[in-house]
Amino acid sequence: MKGKGALQKKTPKVCYPPIFRRGKITAVMEEKKLQFFREMLTAQIANLLGNAEKTVAEMTQRKEAFPDPTDRASLESDRNFELRLRDRQRKLIMKLEEAIARIDDGTYGICEECGCDISEERLRVRPVTTMCIACKTNQELKEKAGSE
Repeated sequence: MKGKGALQKKTPKVCYPPIFRRGKITAVMEEKKLQFFREMLTAQIANLLGNAEKTVAEMTQRKEAFPDPTDRASLESDRNFELRLRDRQRKLIMKLEEAIARIDDGTYGICEECGCDISEERLRVRPVTTMCIACKTNQELKEKAGSE
């Protein structure tokens, strides 16, 4: 028996496909909103590409020779870290481009798992998302259960 202060596991709200949901069904996002998200995604890509160009310019301009092995190791460590960051950003650019492709083919804002509309709030926070919050929560719970 659980005590008064015991934490209970919350089960995520089930998200049903549009044909099973009650209330308003919006099969296609409004053109204005799609344009807003397209501009947001395009701006993020431009920003990331600008950062990458700066990194390349800085790395090619630096021709420092450090006689001290510790200084040299520190520089190499910093460069490796910067390259790892740029690789993550490269992967994000690919996701951003995929999101723009989903806008073009009319599937942006629709959950790949259940077919529900992804909330506009979620898309504003994570515009590359492909799952509604309920399906993503379920996926994370399964991953967590599998790793334990």
